[in-house]
Amino acid sequence: MAFCTNCGAQTPEGTGFCANCGSRLGSPALPPTPPPAPVYGTPPPEPSFRAPFAPGMIYAPWTDRVIGHLIDIVIVFAFMAILYPLLGTFLALIAGGFGTHPDPLGGGICCIFILLFPISTFLVGLYNGVYLVSSRGASIGQGVMKLKTVDANGNLLSPGTAFLRLLMRVLLSIIAVIWILDGLWPLFDDRRQTLHDKVVGSFVLKQP
Repeated sequence: MAFCTNCGAQTPEGTGFCANCGSRLGSPALPPTPPPAPVYGTPPPEPSFRAPFAPGMIYAPWTDRVIGHLIDIVIVFAFMAILYPLLGTFLALIAGGFGTHPDPLGGGICCIFILLFPISTFLVGLYNGVYLVSSRGASIGQGVMKLKTVDANGNLLSPGTAFLRLLMRVLLSIIAVIWILDGLWPLFDDRRQTLHDKVVGSFVLKQP
């Protein structure tokens, strides 16, 4: 009897091949298969901020959103500069002080300014935050920063959703602490949404 050097099974002499594994008798055992060599240069995993519904696009970085928002705020302040004397004169007429008081706006300047910001944000937002966002996906500031506002399916917001988003942003801006929290929320959110984004289910993406 002969022993197979490959599997160790007994095989009658003269056959030339192992009846168990079929190896040629007397041939050296096959060397063990070496482990696969490590692969270097493996591409890094997909970034955690990549939007699954928009291939090639990521959720907008916080700094880009802030810069775009500041551009929109400049437009709001410009509108406030136009609206302030009109609103002040109107309030003075109602109070009966027009033409008799040397500074009809002096007593209520703080109150007028507090009212002007949300009012101007809303009025400017009807065009900038509703019409433009629902028609092209970006306000003026977002367009400059190459940002795009979409829904959970990657589609443009409907005018109704864009209006609700604007309304929530205005309401949150009335209280300074909540307005600041709304602006800082994307820093701690894995999808970089603000609070008013979460209310309507909108997302702001960075266009390539």
